This record gives sequence, C-alpha cells and structure tokens, in this order.
Amino acid sequence: IKRMLLTTESGAYKTMNFDEELMSRLFEKFVLSYYRKHYPTFSTKSAKVEWNIDADESTLSLIPEMKTDILLTFPTHTLIIDTKYYSQSMQEYMGKTSIRNNNLYQINSYVLHEDKNHSGNVDGMLLYAKTQEEVCPDGQMKLNDGNTLYFRNLDLNQDFGNIKHQLDSFISKYR
Repeated sequence: IKRMLLTTESGAYKTMNFDEELMSRLFEKFVLSYYRKHYPTFSTKSAKVEWNIDADESTLSLIPEMKTDILLTFPTHTLIIDTKYYSQSMQEYMGKTSIRNNNLYQINSYVLHEDKNHSGNVDGMLLYAKTQEEVCPDGQMKLNDGNTLYFRNLDLNQDFGNIKHQLDSFISKYR
C-alpha cells in the first residue's frame, strides 16, 4: 500500500507513485533476476565484498560493509554490476560531462577488494538506466592490474527483445 495514491475519480484502480529510490531498487532487482533466470549455470547474487585488509590491525567496527547489487561468477572471471537509476546519470563540472565520482569510486573499490590477488580477473560495471541526456555512459576504463571498469546504459524504453539483447551483450565476453 506504500506509495499508492488514491484518486478522486470513480473506479477500482489506484495509481502507484514511483519515486527515484523505488525505481532504483526495481531496476537493480530486474537486472539481478534477469541474469539469474537466463544464466542459471553461473553464480548470480547480491554479495558482500570483504575488505582486503589486515583485520587484526584494523578498527573493523568503523568500516562500512561493501554490498554489491550483482556479482556474476563465471569460470575464469567475476563481474560486479552496480545498477544506477537517476533522472540524470552523468555529472558536469567545469564544462566536462563525466561519470559521477562516487559511482566510480564505489565500483573501483568493489573490484580492487574482490580481486585480492591482483589477477585482473574481476571486472566492474556501472549499469545506468538510460535517460534522455545527450551524453550517456558508454565506455570503459582499464586498470593497471588488468581489471576493466565498464560504463553502460540500458534503454528500458524499447521492446523486451532489445533489452534482452543488450543485457546479453554486457556479459558476452565472459560466457
């Protein structure tokens, strides 16, 4: 019943008010469920990333948890996907449009701490729901250890066959 709007119109229907927070959770659960259903042979879950630290020398009570939206484990690689749903996915600073700083720091931290041996076998992806912005996230950043951070957007305003094709293409190199 939360977020249901009552109407003064006669009839049996109520309308749901979708705010950005609710849509963000829905987007995250949609992508997670898609990969679970369509790729059951791979491990697909939301998982906690353990800090790559000396626990005996660290103040663990003050260190926050790192919980991924989606962690896909393939035979030789792991892909961490962090879904993002914003009305504006990019940031602009001094005339330059770029990925949001906090998003990039977050996915980078997940990848670096998950790849404890610096093998380069853990990659990360910021997956944004596509907006009407002129510049959309679509690129990558190769780290010196061999890990790749991808920036992608998923156009939800299209036929499901096209959405499926996009989601499949994001993981095609790992299958």
